[in-house]
Amino acid sequence: MPRPSGPGPGTLAPMRRSLLDWYHRNKRDLPWRRTGDPYAIWVSEVMLQQTRVAVVIDRFTTFLQRFPTIPSLAAAPEQDVLALWSGLGYYRRARMLHQAAQAIVCDHAGTMPSTAEGLRDLPGIGSYTAAAIASIAHNQPIAVIDGNVQRVLSRIQGWHSDDRISEAAVRRKVEEFAQTLVDPQHPGDFNQAIMELGATVCTPRNPQCLVCPWASECRTLGEHITPKRAPMTTRAAACLLAVRTRSNRTEVLLEQRAVSNSVMPGMWELPPLAPDYKPTAAPILTVRHAIMQVNYIVHVHAISPQKLPKADVATHRRWIEIEQAFSMALTGLARKVLTKARVLPKSDSRPRVFAPHPIVEVL
Repeated sequence: MPRPSGPGPGTLAPMRRSLLDWYHRNKRDLPWRRTGDPYAIWVSEVMLQQTRVAVVIDRFTTFLQRFPTIPSLAAAPEQDVLALWSGLGYYRRARMLHQAAQAIVCDHAGTMPSTAEGLRDLPGIGSYTAAAIASIAHNQPIAVIDGNVQRVLSRIQGWHSDDRISEAAVRRKVEEFAQTLVDPQHPGDFNQAIMELGATVCTPRNPQCLVCPWASECRTLGEHITPKRAPMTTRAAACLLAVRTRSNRTEVLLEQRAVSNSVMPGMWELPPLAPDYKPTAAPILTVRHAIMQVNYIVHVHAISPQKLPKADVATHRRWIEIEQAFSMALTGLARKVLTKARVLPKSDSRPRVFAPHPIVEVL
């Protein structure tokens, strides 16, 4: 059976209608879709970059409860912003969000620019985020192109990328086609619809072509050829978990990463152990933690305060009360270890009674 030749000029309007009809029937009920506030839409778009929707849903609501306006975000200490971002990863996003809020207050009287061009002048806002905010919040007819959109439109047109045809070349064609296709009357809904299609139907593996509203216009009808991704690598790491009680208060030892020359500057973590450190006992806990293309196998060693290895002079270590640690800017790995060791709770409710796992020795 011959494949469709791809959409022609006369099919653009029907494609727009069929996609929007599908979207209004099938879209997920997500909190950022219930508002037209540019600030809320901005926060959601930044959070959703390289983070699963399920993780963002709760964090989005909590973030806006703590920082309901741009001035409130701009006035907050950076550590407070990072603390609320803890667990979402890619902390540079939070720093740039914070800096952009400060720029909006200083240079724009607290009001976000309404065009993609104006938004791109703010720290940390690139073409994608600017287009998303401008189209969804301000109805600017500009295409939004993320990985989902590129995949959908590449399959529609039969554009494959491999070792002979670069992804950059395909993306240039996608950008031109996307701008032609975007609905000039409903650009915000249209952009969200095509991203939704890529996230739920036209997925990277096993796309559901039978229920796709654009199947009749698709040249691919299935997975398309893309370059092989670099394989994940595995590395071993180790950290220590030291817990003590002082004046009936339980404390955990944390270390702050350097502000410069650090992957996550200013974040708090469990003190890492040097590769040449020779522990006298087996780890009390082993966790897996992925960062970018690396899978870390992290061995957690319980060490009494009296036997702590000497820290570097420049290292900033502190004993932190559990209640305070809960609200600090912890790295995702630190939060994961402390949760598994029952030093921090699994839920967002603050711990009232310290009930560590039996493997954690409190001294």
